[in-house]
This record gives sequence, C-alpha cells and structure tokens, in this order.
Amino acid sequence: MSAKILVVDDDPAIRDVLVRILQREGYTPITAADGLEALDLVLSESPDLILLDVTMPMLDGFAVCKRLKDNEQTALIPVTMLTGLDDREHRRRGVEVGADDFLTKPIEQSLLRARLRSQLRIKRLTDQLDRTESVIFMLALAVEAKDAYTEGHLRRLSSYSEQLAIAAQLSSTQVKAIRLGGMLHDIGKISIDDAILGKPAKLTDEEYRHIKRHPEEGARIVAPMRFAGEVGPIIKHHHERWDGTGYPDGLCGEAIPIGARIVAIVDAYDAMMTDRPYRRSLGLDETVFRLREGRGREWDPQLLDLFLAMIAEGRLVEPRREDGLRPAELRL
Repeated sequence: MSAKILVVDDDPAIRDVLVRILQREGYTPITAADGLEALDLVLSESPDLILLDVTMPMLDGFAVCKRLKDNEQTALIPVTMLTGLDDREHRRRGVEVGADDFLTKPIEQSLLRARLRSQLRIKRLTDQLDRTESVIFMLALAVEAKDAYTEGHLRRLSSYSEQLAIAAQLSSTQVKAIRLGGMLHDIGKISIDDAILGKPAKLTDEEYRHIKRHPEEGARIVAPMRFAGEVGPIIKHHHERWDGTGYPDGLCGEAIPIGARIVAIVDAYDAMMTDRPYRRSLGLDETVFRLREGRGREWDPQLLDLFLAMIAEGRLVEPRREDGLRPAELRL
C-alpha cells in the first residue's frame, strides 16, 4: 500500500505540481487548501506524512504544526514545512513548533524525493515501535488476567499514581511516565509461574526469590519502548523501601526514583484494599493505619502524607471500569 501524503497549500498551482510529483513517485496524495481543512483531513485520513506551507490564510503552517504536535494522536506524523528561499525566521519558528523537516520553494524534485523517502522510513520505524508497545501493553493485561483477585488493579494503579503525581505538582512528562509506570509496574510477572502468583499460602524462600526478580524482568521487557528511559526505572524500583531494605538494589530515600516511590505507595494501598488469595480486604481504616505505620520506613513520608490527605479529603478518585488505557494515548 502506497504512503498517503497530505499536501497543504493555499496556492492551487503549487498543490497541483506537488500532486503530480507524488503520483509519479507512487504515493497517494490528498490535498487541503488551508490549515483548518488540513486538521480535519489529518483526523479522517491519517496521512503518513504532511507537506505544509507556512503562509496560509485563517490558520498558518506554524499554528497547524503546533496543533498536530500537541495532539497525542497526530504528534508522530512527520511534518515537512515549505518555506521561502533562505527564510531563517520561518525555519526557527518551525523548529519551535516541532517541524520535522524543511523544503525551500521553488522545490527541487530530486531533493523532495530524497526527503520523502527519509521521513517515510522514520515513520515506518515509528509504526513498528507502536506495534511493539501494543504487544507490551497486552502482556501487562495478560499478567493481570492470570489472577482473578487483581482484576482492575492496573487501571487503578495507573489512575492513583497519576492523581498522586499531579497532587505532588510534578511536570506533565513525569505525570505521564508515572501513569505508564503504574500500568506496567508488574509486567515482569509474566515470567513467574501461575502457581506461585496464585498461591494462597505463604511463599517459600525460593518462591519469594523468584517473585523478587519481576521488577528487573519488567524493566528488561519495556526496554524497546520509546519511553523506557522514563518508565523503566519506575518498574525496576517500585519495590525499593525508603529505609533501603527493599529490592532489587537496596536504594533508600530520594535515591529511589520519585515515580517508583509513588507507585510503591499506591500499590500497597490497592493491595490492602482488595481481596487477595491469602486474605480478604483489610478495609480503609486498617489500610490507612498500616500505611502510617510504614511512614519513613517503607514509604516516602512526604508523598505518603499527601496521599493520605487525598484519601481523607475525598480527593482520591477510583477510576470507572470503562476507563481503560489505550497505547495510542500513552506516548510521552
């Protein structure tokens, strides 16, 4: 199937020239005469690449590019901006709004062909990463499905982690990484025997050693993902303890990534509040009591205080059953 390329230019003569070139090269061109039409077509047609003129009425190319790059659904579509001859100011502004490439008018056909091939190659690699990430998210859900007692655990962990990160006034990038960390924190359990995961009795020392490998296994599984650098440490260290007695590396205090500290708190809360193979739910009062008992020993005291305040003030919201996580919405 040929690549679909959106040509956005208010000059019909330039659109026609570009369409003829694209058709000769075997691409499928679609056209828009202004920025607003372009934004509508991007959502309905899902182009593989966009050739975007800078100067247009109503909504110029910079505004269109910024909207595309700010939208998680369209941020990874390559945008090549069409600029005037040696217009450095246009290029500077294009970089600021996230343009991926620039072509100077009048456009040289050989250069256009080379740039298109380069950008489309990157788009294909990006699409492959998307498929890899989708598989990893499905693995995370498969882990949850192995244990009827943990139904909805990942959805709740992701939501609670995000809510605590926002309350802690972390950056939007950190919040999103922590949301993903909550979703994927136990993905390493895919390598653990079902009999151990669902065992109603106390684990043996050997079984516990096996369980303790899952954070490192999880970090290894997500390594191919684009956001592995931000999310991997959350997965790897969500079982560290504030006093340094956790695993796998015995980190303590603020040496533990803040995302891992957040996930550790909400993971403990959700585990105590839900039925497990080895016990019934502890209930809210006992859960809060045990969290306070572990303040400054198991968990970051300041983050724990904030989390407990959210509970006491009714600010911690349990996600609805239909509030699932879709990989396409989870890019950093």
